[in-house]
Amino acid sequence: MEQFLQIVTKPDNIPISAMALVVIFFTWLALKQAFRSDQVIEEKGKDELLDEMIK
Repeated sequence: MEQFLQIVTKPDNIPISAMALVVIFFTWLALKQAFRSDQVIEEKGKDELLDEMIK
C-alpha cells in the first residue's frame, strides 16, 4: 500500500488520480439518475418522465 501511495502522490500522477475519481463520481451520478428515471417510467409512464425530472 505504501508503494501505491508513493506512486499516486507523485506530482505527475496527481491529475490522473483526480481524473479517475471524477470519472467514478460522474458514472455513479449517471447510474443513479438512470435508475430513478426507470423507476418513474414504471410508476407513472413515459409521459410523466419529463415533468418528474424537471422537479
